[in-house]
Amino acid sequence: MKIGIVMGSSSDWNVMKGATEILDQFEIEYEVKVLSAHRTPHQLEEWVKDLRNRNFSTVIAGAGGAAHLAGVVAAFTTLPVIGVPVKGQAFEGLDSLLSMVQMPSGIPVAVVAVNGSKNAALLAVEILAVTKPELKDKMDLFRKAQAEKVLASEII
Repeated sequence: MKIGIVMGSSSDWNVMKGATEILDQFEIEYEVKVLSAHRTPHQLEEWVKDLRNRNFSTVIAGAGGAAHLAGVVAAFTTLPVIGVPVKGQAFEGLDSLLSMVQMPSGIPVAVVAVNGSKNAALLAVEILAVTKPELKDKMDLFRKAQAEKVLASEII
């Protein structure tokens, strides 16, 4: 199974590359696209509609401003969609966050924190781990390593 990563603009890459770093760590295949809900809607629809046939399991969609990308992706598929609000020039990313979390009933989008692409990827891994025990084991090790890092921290 693969993960789709789509962003509305190449300027979102600085945030969205965090998702690829996590997926690389878990050895999960992914495809990255730049497609705009507003400027390339037909190309976006074509890409999304073909994902299930191409063995994709989840889509991570990142956009800033009027961040309709995740919602438009969700409108074209029943695959889980995880929205990443990207902090833009105005409103510290609040506009992006609100654009994603205010989806109408019946078209869900899971949403992570502003610029939270790493958590989006971790959520995608957890979704895959429901049917892939080897990923569950990797996630357990990841969480254990996080705990050990905290416990090893010293302030003074």
